[in-house]
Amino acid sequence: MKIKPTTLNAYKLLHEGSLALAEVESHGMRIDTERLDRTINKASERIEKLERKLKEDDIFKDWKKEFGLKTSLGSRVQLGKVLFENLGYETKRRTKTGRAKTDEKALEELDLPFVKDYLRMEKLKKLRGTYLHGVKREVVDGILRPSFNVHLARTHRGQSDTPNFQNIPIRDPMIGKAIRSCFIPRDGHVLVEIDYGALEFRVCACFWKDSAMVEYASDSNKDIHRDIAMECYKLALGEVTKDSRFYAKNQFVFPELYGSYYVNCAKNLWSAIESGDLKTKQGTGLYEHLKSRGIKGPHAFENHIQWVEKELLKMFPDWAERRTEWWNKYRKRGWFRLMTGFVMAGVFTRNELMNFPIQGPAFHCLLWSLIRLVKWMKKEKMRSCIIGQIHDSIVADIHRDELDDYLVKAKQVMTRDVREAWPWIITPLEVDCEIAKTNWFEKREFAI
Repeated sequence: MKIKPTTLNAYKLLHEGSLALAEVESHGMRIDTERLDRTINKASERIEKLERKLKEDDIFKDWKKEFGLKTSLGSRVQLGKVLFENLGYETKRRTKTGRAKTDEKALEELDLPFVKDYLRMEKLKKLRGTYLHGVKREVVDGILRPSFNVHLARTHRGQSDTPNFQNIPIRDPMIGKAIRSCFIPRDGHVLVEIDYGALEFRVCACFWKDSAMVEYASDSNKDIHRDIAMECYKLALGEVTKDSRFYAKNQFVFPELYGSYYVNCAKNLWSAIESGDLKTKQGTGLYEHLKSRGIKGPHAFENHIQWVEKELLKMFPDWAERRTEWWNKYRKRGWFRLMTGFVMAGVFTRNELMNFPIQGPAFHCLLWSLIRLVKWMKKEKMRSCIIGQIHDSIVADIHRDELDDYLVKAKQVMTRDVREAWPWIITPLEVDCEIAKTNWFEKREFAI
């Protein structure tokens, strides 16, 4: 499917967006190459040390005995055969064909020193190969210039490659710190990341025109992802952590808005709970917390998530009803139009039909804002520059003397000017700001 702008404004958005992102690419991101090299060397040393330790373990001796010259530490299939067939370790995680899974979550459940070291080694290999070497290959004279595209993603979202700047990890503390610490501001500058708050939910309210959803998205005291986390995990307001909010957002709110249903949501949410990764702010694991609230297993949790889904449908009745009308309309015509003037024609699943009209315009809000900020900074001959775009956020390298001007202008463009340009935006827009003085990993919240 080709992206087809059917209005002049839609064409201008793509054209001007491509030019603005070309400017962003030309600026590039400053990389601490010495730190990058040190991090690569440290990762290599730790990998070699873990490999030696693994090969001295009795489990590896069984591995070597089973596969001989074909033994490969990188083979999860071989590891699975040794652990679950030869040595008889039990696992509840299996594929549809009955074979034991050997993904990270399945291996973590074994709680074996050998397996823990193996997973550490695999994580370090991913850090070194995918992220550190991925950045090092593209750095020229200390500057990294990823490509930013507006014409490749079927959803109309932005896309990045060589390397994929939108895939620089943050949720894994070890990998996030190792790679993001190598991104540094220019001399006399700070890195500034300004992120739209709950943008897709607000655009969703604009699209479906559900009065209750619009009212909810317009209340600055409400946060759909936080509030749903409270319902899914039976938490009080002060018990919701960033991680529990993140999983509620990505494993319930968005899936439900984009056509999924409670069975899939419950399965994915429970997987994170069972792993032990999620806790209350007081440090209690959500598994134990839910158990204390009467939810003692996946079946009970699925029933609970079914109730949460019913409550969501009651909260936003117009959205619940109009989804079917939207689907039937598309089935008759075979195409639909985005709020930003693009026509999408072709074969779409029901989930795609619920997803694309939200994700596309959400990114277009960011792109429209980025275009205006790039033009303004160029006109003002600022020493500052925008250096990247990640999902709903704009990353800039801002001279300290220009920081206040940039923050005020960015907030104006991203929350007010874009609404005046596009009357279909019928909810307020909000932004959050983080500033990094030394490196990107050290960014801290900053009130504009």
